[in-house]
Amino acid sequence: MTKVIHSSRDILGGTPVFEGTRVPVKTLFDHLEAGDALEVFLDDFPTVSREQAVLVLELAKEALVSKVDESLA
Repeated sequence: MTKVIHSSRDILGGTPVFEGTRVPVKTLFDHLEAGDALEVFLDDFPTVSREQAVLVLELAKEALVSKVDESLA
């Protein structure tokens, strides 16, 4: 799998960002929470590719689903 998230103290104090950018991953979720379409986020942050954004959403989904599955076990 392509590395999609990067964290380093040298970049925004360690805030997780999209690999190869200075765009915080949280910004994607902030846009979606505000009701913006994925296209709006991608237009606002052209250094983030569609593939990167979709992969982050898939990772978040997998983490949430596995957490819920664990709590039901």
